[in-house]
Amino acid sequence: METETETESDVCAAASGLLSTFVDAFVDFSVSGVFLPNPNPKPSPSPSPSPIPQHRFPSPFEGHRLVAIGDLHGDLPKALQSLALSGLVDPSSGRWAGGSSTLVQVGDVLDRGDRELCLLYSLEKLRREAAAAGGSVLTLNGNHEIMNVEGDFRFVTRGGLEEFKNWAYWYQVGISMKLLCKELKKDDTTRDIFYGIPESFPGVKEEFYEGFRARIAALRPDGPITTRFLSRNLTVLVHGESVFVHGGLLGELVSTYGLERMNEEVREWMMGKQVRNDDSKSRFLAPGFVRGRDSLVWLRKFSEENADKCDCSALEHALATIPGAKRMIMGHTIQTSGINEACGNKAIRIDVGMSKGCIDGLPEVLEIIGDSKIRVLTSNPLYQDMGHRNYGKGEKKKKSGLGILLPGAEGPNQVEVRA
Repeated sequence: METETETESDVCAAASGLLSTFVDAFVDFSVSGVFLPNPNPKPSPSPSPSPIPQHRFPSPFEGHRLVAIGDLHGDLPKALQSLALSGLVDPSSGRWAGGSSTLVQVGDVLDRGDRELCLLYSLEKLRREAAAAGGSVLTLNGNHEIMNVEGDFRFVTRGGLEEFKNWAYWYQVGISMKLLCKELKKDDTTRDIFYGIPESFPGVKEEFYEGFRARIAALRPDGPITTRFLSRNLTVLVHGESVFVHGGLLGELVSTYGLERMNEEVREWMMGKQVRNDDSKSRFLAPGFVRGRDSLVWLRKFSEENADKCDCSALEHALATIPGAKRMIMGHTIQTSGINEACGNKAIRIDVGMSKGCIDGLPEVLEIIGDSKIRVLTSNPLYQDMGHRNYGKGEKKKKSGLGILLPGAEGPNQVEVRA
C-alpha cells in the first residue's frame, strides 16, 4: 500500500518545475512588488544561461521611435518619471505603452540610491511587456555595474544595503521552500548563496556586515542577481547610425577586440565562467577593456561638459571603425545643463544626474525618430519657449546647454517640454 509520504513525493516530482516557478515568483514579488513568472518552468541543476543579446541592429524603419535614458542610480521615482515623460510607459499602470518603440538605458542603475533592485526588476518587467508588443528594451552595463560585480561597494547607500538584506532573506525563504521537494535539492537555485563569503570586513562598520554579505552573494560573478539581470546587459550597442556605450569607445578597442567579443567576454565573466573552478582573487576582476580610465565604462574624453575639451579627433576615429556609425551616445558624466551635443553632433551626452544620489536633476530623455530626427524631451520649464518652436529644414540654431542636436533636421520639435 502506497504511503502518504510516497504520494507526496510523486506529486512533488511531477510538479517540481511549477513549484520552483511559484517559489521564484513569490520571492520576486516579496522583494520588489513585481510579478515575474518564469516562462519555462523547468528545474535546472545548473544556472540557465541568459540568451546572448543581439548587439547590432540595422537602421530602423522610417517612423520607428527610439528613446535613450541616462544614468538612473537607484532612484526608482525619477526613473518612472523619465519613462512617463518619454511616453513609453503608462504612468497610471506602470505598464509598457510604447508599442514597437525601443528603449535604451545606458547603464549605472546601481549605487547612489536605495531602490536598485526595484529598478532591475522594473526594467525586466518592461523588457517582457515591450517584447510582447513588438518593441524592445535594451540595457547597458555602466562602470557601477562592473564595480559591484567586482565587489567594489564604495558608492552603495545604507538603503541599498537594506534592500539587498531583504532580498537575501526572501531568497533564503525560497530555498527552504524548494528543499521540501527532494527533486529540487539538486537545483542550482538551492545552493548556499553565502558560500565562501566572510562574516566580517576590515574597515566596515559591524552594522553593515550583513548588508555587505548579501550584496556580495547577489552580485558576485555567478550570483543570482548578476546572472539573472546584469548578464543580459550589453556593454556596447549599435542601433542603426548610433553607437550606445556608457562612457565612450576608442577606436583601438574596436580594432583589438571587436564589439561582439567585448560584449561576450563581459557576459561570460558575469556568468562566472572564469571563476567557477578558480579561487584566485584576480579571477574576479572584469576584463581589462572595462577597467581603467580609457575603458568603455570609464572614458570621459567625449563627455566633458565643456564641449571644447572633447577629443573630437579620437571620436571620429572610433566611429570610423564601426561601419555606418555617425554618432556616439553616452552617459557617465553628468551634464548639469541637460542633454547636449559635442563634436558636430557626433557625441550626444545624456546623463543629467537625475538621481537624488547625484544632483537630483530634472528628467530628460533623448528621442530618435527613424535614424536621424533627434530631439530632447525635458521636464525643465526653463526651455518652455524652445519647446514650442519648430525648426524647419536648413534653419540652424546654436545654444549652449540643452542643445539643438541636429541643425537642419526636419520633423518634430527638437526640444519638447512636458509636465
